[in-house]
Amino acid sequence: MTNPSDGRKAVQVRPRAEADVPECAALLREVYALDGYPVEGVDDATAWMYPEGLMAAWVADEQGQVLGHAAVCEPGEGDAAVAMLIERTGIAESEIAVLARLFVGPTARGKGAGRMLADAALSYAADKRLRAVFDVMEKDRSAIGMYEKMGCVFLGSTSHHLADGSIIPARCYAAPGAIDLLPTS
Repeated sequence: MTNPSDGRKAVQVRPRAEADVPECAALLREVYALDGYPVEGVDDATAWMYPEGLMAAWVADEQGQVLGHAAVCEPGEGDAAVAMLIERTGIAESEIAVLARLFVGPTARGKGAGRMLADAALSYAADKRLRAVFDVMEKDRSAIGMYEKMGCVFLGSTSHHLADGSIIPARCYAAPGAIDLLPTS
């Protein structure tokens, strides 16, 4: 995508390369300082970029600068959004993917990078014939607005229980069409 006013490349989404991870980790620390995401903190931001069950990851990039990140993972133990989709549809856990680790740095906000990253991740899941789910913290109102504008389906509420004893309310969603699809098995 080219910016017509000056010929520069606009934000693009591409698969995450190993060389992107240090820049993603630095950006994550910046996002955490601004927004408190992720709520668990960023003691080891690099390790956080490699969640258990990682299937694929992407970055939003503008002229070689990483602006944001998203990933798709296999369902994990205790994932409330996965349990809610199974209860609602009766599908197997093996038919579900989890949108995870989506964040956008402050310089990319308002450029559509978050939507582009979410679209890439949800398209990946759909291409694999997986139904995507995710959760988002109640405090992250702009993310909730983006997902709802995308047509994501609210599944229910949950809470994250942190090591320090605090409880963070969250909303669980399914990707558009994830509930209406016929079973893939």
